Amino acid sequence: MSRREDPVDDLKVTAPKTWATGAPAVGHALQYSLSQTSPRRTALTLLNLNQGKGIDCPGCAWPDPDPKHRPMNEYCENGAKHVNDEATSHRVTREFFQQYSVSELAEKSDYWLNQQGRLTEPVVKRSDSDFYEPISWDDALDLLAAELRSLDSPNEALFYTSGRVSNEAAFLLQLFARAYGTNNLPDCSNMCHESSGSAMQETLGVGKGTVSLDDLHHSDLIFVIGQNPGTNHPRMLTALERAKHNGGEVVAVNPLPEAGLMRFKNPQKVRGVLGRGTAIADQFLQIRPGGDLALFKALNLLLLEAEDAAPGTVLDHEFIRTHTTGFEEFARQARELSWDEVHAATGLTRAEIEQVRDRVLASNSVIACWAMGLTQQKHGVATIREIVNFLMLRGNLGKPGAGACPVRGHSNVQGDRTMGIWERVPQSFLDSLEAEFGFTPPKEHGWDSVDSIRAMLDGRARFFLGVAGNFVRATPDSEVTEKAMRQCRLTAHISTKLNRSHTVCGETALILPTLGRSDRDVQDGVEQFVTVEDSMSMVHASFGRLEPASEALLSEVAILSRLARRTLGEDPAIPWEEFEANYDAIRDRISRVVPDFEDFNRRVADPAGFPLPNPVNSGDFRTPSGKAVFSSNEFEWLSAPDGYLVLQSLRSHDQWNTIPYANDDRYRGIHDARRVVMVNPADLDELGIADRSAVDIVSVWHDGVERRAPNFRVVGYPAARGSAAAYYPETNVLVPLDSVADVSNTPTSKGVIVRLEPVAEEG
Repeated sequence: MSRREDPVDDLKVTAPKTWATGAPAVGHALQYSLSQTSPRRTALTLLNLNQGKGIDCPGCAWPDPDPKHRPMNEYCENGAKHVNDEATSHRVTREFFQQYSVSELAEKSDYWLNQQGRLTEPVVKRSDSDFYEPISWDDALDLLAAELRSLDSPNEALFYTSGRVSNEAAFLLQLFARAYGTNNLPDCSNMCHESSGSAMQETLGVGKGTVSLDDLHHSDLIFVIGQNPGTNHPRMLTALERAKHNGGEVVAVNPLPEAGLMRFKNPQKVRGVLGRGTAIADQFLQIRPGGDLALFKALNLLLLEAEDAAPGTVLDHEFIRTHTTGFEEFARQARELSWDEVHAATGLTRAEIEQVRDRVLASNSVIACWAMGLTQQKHGVATIREIVNFLMLRGNLGKPGAGACPVRGHSNVQGDRTMGIWERVPQSFLDSLEAEFGFTPPKEHGWDSVDSIRAMLDGRARFFLGVAGNFVRATPDSEVTEKAMRQCRLTAHISTKLNRSHTVCGETALILPTLGRSDRDVQDGVEQFVTVEDSMSMVHASFGRLEPASEALLSEVAILSRLARRTLGEDPAIPWEEFEANYDAIRDRISRVVPDFEDFNRRVADPAGFPLPNPVNSGDFRTPSGKAVFSSNEFEWLSAPDGYLVLQSLRSHDQWNTIPYANDDRYRGIHDARRVVMVNPADLDELGIADRSAVDIVSVWHDGVERRAPNFRVVGYPAARGSAAAYYPETNVLVPLDSVADVSNTPTSKGVIVRLEPVAEEG
C-alpha cells in the first residue's frame, strides 16, 4: 500500500482473540516497521530500544527491568511500531505543502496525515493564505516572539505539551511560560490521569503510584482495573506473567473481555511461541462502565463485615491507628450500602464480589492497578479514593508487593508534571524557581486543557503553542475544540509528523519540525541525551541513534531556548544559550529546583537510572493532617435511560494515542474498519438494531446540543450489558466539553450516554 493511500473501509469481523502477543505480534511489528523504513534503520531502533545508553520508547511509560536482567528485545509490538513510525524514511517537503492546501489537508484522515512522513523544515500559513509555505527558523521564531510580546496579557497565551516531551524540554517550557508571566500550561495529563493525581494527592499526599516493578513481580494479588495492557502497555503482561509464576493472582475488572488479560504468549519464551502461554486473570469481573465505585464500596463493606465476624483478624488496626485519619466516618458510611444498588451499578452478583473478597483475605499483599477506564469517569476521583480506602483497610501501602499503581499511557507524561508542567503547581515549586532564576513567577493558577478550550472560545486566549501531541484530536467535543482553535490569532506546533492539529489553524499558523526521540541530537559538536520518568518514578536517560530526518531540524530544547531569548530578552537573566548548547546545564538547574533531583547528572549516568523516593513507602503522608485519609464517597453511578447505552471510547490495537497505524483491531476481531460500535447482542435485540447495520451515534447532554458521530457499523460483541464501545478520536465529538470528572475536570470519555439511530442503507 502506498503511504498516500487510506485503507478502504470494508468491515470484516472474526471471533475475538483469547490470547495476546506470541509470534503474530512479532510479525506485525516487523511488517509495519519495514513498511516505514529500511531493515538497517529498523535494526538500529529495535536493538537500542529501552536499552542502557539506548532510545527510551516514545510509546507508553511502562518501566524497564533492571539492566542486569533486561532482555535484548525489551520492547512490545506497539513500541516497535511507534519508534519506527517516528524513524520513517518518508518525508514531508515544501513540494508537499505546495500540492495540498490547508483546507484539503483538513479533509484527510488521521492515518493519511501520519503516513506522509517526517516534517523537514519550518512552514507558515499566513492570515491571507490557505497554504503553508517555507519560512526560516529566524523568521518563524521572530514571528512567534512578536505575537507573544503583542498580547495584552501573558494569560492570553497557552503552552500545551504531551507526554512525548523530555524532562529537559518540559522544564524549559514551564520556565519560559512562567518567566513570560503565565501558568497556562495545559497538558495531556488533564485528559488522562488528572483524576489519579487529584485523588491520591488528597488521600496520600502524593499524586504518583507507590509501587515498583519488583513489587508487582512479588504481589499476592493484583487488580487490573479499567485498562487493557495487551494494547496500551503490553510489557506489563511480562510483569503479570512473572507475578503469576511467583504464585500471585490477578483480578481483571473491565466492561470488555481483553485478550491480554486472558492469556499471554510471551514471544521471548519457547512456551510463548510454541505453547499455550500463561493464563493471566484468575477472575474476570465484567463490570458496567462507571460501576467501579460501587464495586470497591462493596468490597470495603465485605471486609468490614469479615472483621466483625472475626475481630482482629481482617483489618490492619495498627496501620489504621498509626497512619490514617477518618476511619470511623468512612466505616459508618460504608455500612449504609444497598446491595440492590451495587448490582444495578455494576451488573455483578454479590457472589462474584464475595469471591474477590475471599481472594483479598487470602493475600498478604495487594496491588491495585488502573488506567483511563477509571480516570475518565464523572466519579473517577471518588472511585480512586475508594480504592485507596480498600488498600488502607489491610495495610496494603508501604510494604513489599502492595500499593497503588496508576499506569500512565504515554512515555514521559509523569515526568512532565514532575518538571512543573502543571497549571496549579505548588507554591514551593514557584519559590524554588524564584530562588534559582531571580524572577517572581505568577501565583495565579492557569487553565487546564478543558478550560483552555473555553478560553479560546470566548477570546480570553489568542495564542496557542503545542509542544508535541495532537491537541485537537486528543480533546473532547471535537467541533467545539476546532472552533476554539480557529479563533486564535496564532497557533504553532512543535512536531515530528503531520496531524489533525496542523490543519485546524488560527489566523496565522506555524509548524516547527523537531528531532524525534530516536534522532541523534548534537549541539556544538557534542552529542546530547535527554531523560524521562516512567510510571513507577524511575528516571533514566535516552540517547538518539539515527541521523535526523533533515538538516533543518532543531531539538525541542533548541526551539524553546531560542524562542525564549527572542521573547524575553535578557530580563530575567536565564542562560538560554547555555541550555541549548549543553543539556547538562539544564539538569544542573533541575537538580536545584525540582525535589529529589539532587546531583542529577551523576545519578542519571547509571544505565539503570535512579528511583525518585515515594514518601508513602516510608510512612510520610504529606496531607494537612500528616496521615493518610480515609474518605467518605457518595454512592453514585452512571445510569442510561431505556433505549440508551453508556459509551466508552478506546484504542484499537493498531493505534497509538490519536493515530491509527491501520484499520484493524485484531485482538477484538475487527478488521478493515474504524467506524464501528461494539454492543452486546442482547442489547441490540432489545433496541431492534441488526448486527452490522449502519447507525449514527448521538450523545445526550443537558445543553440541548445534538452531538453526532455519523455512519458507524454495529458489531455484536461480548460487552457489558447496557454499554457500547467505539474508537477515539472518531468518537471525541460525542463528549461534551462540560462533561467532566468531578474535582479533576477530566473529560468523561468512558461515560457518555448515547442512542443509536439507524441509517438507511444506500442503494
